Amino acid sequence: MSNVKKESVITAVGLSKIFRDFWARPKARAVNDIDFEVKQGEVFGLLGPNGSGKSTTVKMILGLLYPTGGNLKVLGQPPRAVETKKLVGYLPEETYLYKYLTAQETLEFFGSLFGLYGIELKNRVDQLLDMVGLSHARNRCVGEFSKGMQRRIGLAQAMINDPSLLILDEPTSGLDPLGCREVKDLIKLLKDRGKTVVVTSHLLSDIEDVCDRVVILYGGEVRAEGELNDLLQVEEDCQITLPKLNAKQTEKVLKSLRENLDTDEIRVSHPKMNLEDFFLDVINKAKQEDVQTAGAVSSGEIASYLQSEEDIKENELLKSLTADDVEAKSVAISELEENDDKLTAEINEQDLSSAIEELAEEKVEAHIKSESEEVVVEEDEALQEANKVLGDLLTGKFEDK
Repeated sequence: MSNVKKESVITAVGLSKIFRDFWARPKARAVNDIDFEVKQGEVFGLLGPNGSGKSTTVKMILGLLYPTGGNLKVLGQPPRAVETKKLVGYLPEETYLYKYLTAQETLEFFGSLFGLYGIELKNRVDQLLDMVGLSHARNRCVGEFSKGMQRRIGLAQAMINDPSLLILDEPTSGLDPLGCREVKDLIKLLKDRGKTVVVTSHLLSDIEDVCDRVVILYGGEVRAEGELNDLLQVEEDCQITLPKLNAKQTEKVLKSLRENLDTDEIRVSHPKMNLEDFFLDVINKAKQEDVQTAGAVSSGEIASYLQSEEDIKENELLKSLTADDVEAKSVAISELEENDDKLTAEINEQDLSSAIEELAEEKVEAHIKSESEEVVVEEDEALQEANKVLGDLLTGKFEDK
């Protein structure tokens, strides 16, 4: 782990929020004196059941609600500072979009709010639509989109300004497993670029896949906080992974363990894929077979402006090498096909010449054979006629006597 001290992107000290009624009487204490800190370049999970204060905390970070007490800093500034808002991207739990705008117009509108115009805005819109799998629906009104497609366009608008801090409220809600994996891959990429991501979700498996640290709220208070690996580690148990053993080997290992550990609480089982990995494996095989679908299909590539220069150069080099390899293979195949055609032509010419010669020889032999047979027949007939005449003469001679 790096010893370089990272700057704080969000700092909350004694943060509280009390909702009051019309007469300013306390109605509900949504957030109660909480402390937490989010460092630059980490993925931070904000967890808790419904009514625990997650959404209220997010709204205070965005400057949509003013804290009742405590101190809150975002990127070193108060949450309501305009300079701060330029560097923040937000995907709300419910996607609120203008339903009569198309997907392209929606991104162009949000881009213009951040001062993006011209070629830069066009390139970002094209890259984001391609990344979230909506290039084919760029001219459709978002009011016609399904919930999953609306989440995709909502995620794209949250990244149109290339934010330093990205806040995602239930980012995978309504998405299919492919979309969930793409979102998680994007979060990891943003982390690698030094971006800070705050995620709130009820899907704990998603949090476990991407988050470095988490805070768990309940009743407006922090109930647990820390590195995810440390929180989930079970110190009392030990897990050993071995290659597949046969029955004899398994029994020998178990016997040795029981003798040395003096316990029967030893379980043997095979590791399993999680359902998400299995599902994605099935879908990827279908894609390799060119099975057509009417659903969202992303290119699998991250928008270039969201990548680091090193990643872009590496991807370009890989594409170049792949293209050269494909071109070389195509040339080699073409040469083989050309040589094969020439060889086939030569073989065909040789075969044709041989066939003509054989046919000619067969006809000559047949003709000679036919003539020979005719001569033999004529000779037999002449011999028979001579024998008949001789017989008649002899018969006449005997009669005269």
